[in-house]
Amino acid sequence: MFKVGDKIVYPMHGVGIIEAIEKKVVLGKRDRFYLITIINSGMKVMIPVEKAETIGIRAIIPKREVNKVLDLLRVKEFITEDDWKLRYQGNIDKVKSGSIYEVGEVARDLYKRGKEKELSIMERKLYENAYQLVIHEIALAKDINIEEAGNLVSEALSQ
Repeated sequence: MFKVGDKIVYPMHGVGIIEAIEKKVVLGKRDRFYLITIINSGMKVMIPVEKAETIGIRAIIPKREVNKVLDLLRVKEFITEDDWKLRYQGNIDKVKSGSIYEVGEVARDLYKRGKEKELSIMERKLYENAYQLVIHEIALAKDINIEEAGNLVSEALSQ
């Protein structure tokens, strides 16, 4: 269970902060909810405490794992599906998983694929989403600003 002030990851939406835990009546049922502010968008969300794990809400990675993520982004060899529909669906599934490692793979693979040939509009949007998810989580994990985290990620991708 999370507490107020905890920094979390909400898959597909990004990193957020638990602002409050409140009891509310929704659809005639009284439940406890996490009130979360998503940092990159400012969006406010309300997640039932008992469903947080099922939804994939997790704590951000510890600072010591940031280098593992950056190493993953530096991997030169990558294999992607040739059929763009299958590739896109596989990448969407990875982003939905909420794992920074899977999201990092998506950012890396689409970045490298984009260097070889132009990405479709949908894949460009997916790349940008994955990139933003990674830099925001790294920024919180290392307690640095978004620009510094973006520089770390961009540098790792370009190696």
